[in-house]
Amino acid sequence: MAIAALGLTCAAFAHGQGYPNKPVKLVVPFTAGSATDILARTVGQKLTEIWGQPVVVENRPGAGGTIGAAMVAKAPGDGYTLLVHSAAHAYNPSIYTNLPYDTIKDFVEVVPLAGQPNVLVVAPSTGMKSVADLISAAKQKPGALNFGSAGNGSGTHINGEKFRLAAGIDVVHIPYKGTPEALADTMAGRVTYFFSPISAALPQVREGKLIALGVSTAKRSDVLPNVPTIAESGLPGFDYNLWVGVFAPAGTAADLVEKINRDVTRALQTPEARERLTALGAEAMPMTPAEFRKFVQDEIADSAKVIKAAGIKVQ
Repeated sequence: MAIAALGLTCAAFAHGQGYPNKPVKLVVPFTAGSATDILARTVGQKLTEIWGQPVVVENRPGAGGTIGAAMVAKAPGDGYTLLVHSAAHAYNPSIYTNLPYDTIKDFVEVVPLAGQPNVLVVAPSTGMKSVADLISAAKQKPGALNFGSAGNGSGTHINGEKFRLAAGIDVVHIPYKGTPEALADTMAGRVTYFFSPISAALPQVREGKLIALGVSTAKRSDVLPNVPTIAESGLPGFDYNLWVGVFAPAGTAADLVEKINRDVTRALQTPEARERLTALGAEAMPMTPAEFRKFVQDEIADSAKVIKAAGIKVQ
């Protein structure tokens, strides 16, 4: 028995040492050009150089990222098919009643790529200059104000609902097809506010077409250093981080997971990758696989409370 176990261990070690010896596929469950896709391609390009093998990004969008995730859940645990998913991966168990996979049991958490804040934006025509102004206006006219999102159950929706609950305000959620549409209607004043991914709203904020009231993360963003956090603006402890990470199918050998973790971390430390993250307003989130697994489990539990309190369901 001991000899057999030793043989399996050696085989796994040898497998990890020889990896990769053929192209690696990164499945992104969102459209090309999304924040998740951009991060996957940035890291994939550097991994191609590190590994000496092509790293190919394959977009499999649809159903809140569950179609691409289901594809990877069924793939062999050999490291050649990996999932690059966003925070939505942690939300979906609470939103979808019949997922075709188990988020915890069918995946191995490998490594986070980066996290970025959402930025709370309003049109200049609102006259609002701060988060306090927004909360005050909402409390003066319950049900009169609204907020946009990139779709029901999206990260921008979860962020908006978390803010609504924390502020204790009565506002109406308006879901859009995506971030561009929500931003357009926010600029036009058709919706009062929107928690936009910072990379998407940055040009409009810099041009004065949108006013940035606050960023969602616990600390300020380097690309908008003068914009306070939501926590600084009257809601202590508020923190929302739009993260992206790499997952492997269940059964992937631990030594292989560790190798991919180390190589991705190395790729993220290259000047080109760091420059790209900075331009996106994103920051690396270095973690071991075990730390990332605990992080994801906490995200599942925390988001479930918000989703339940807000009554979010996707048919």
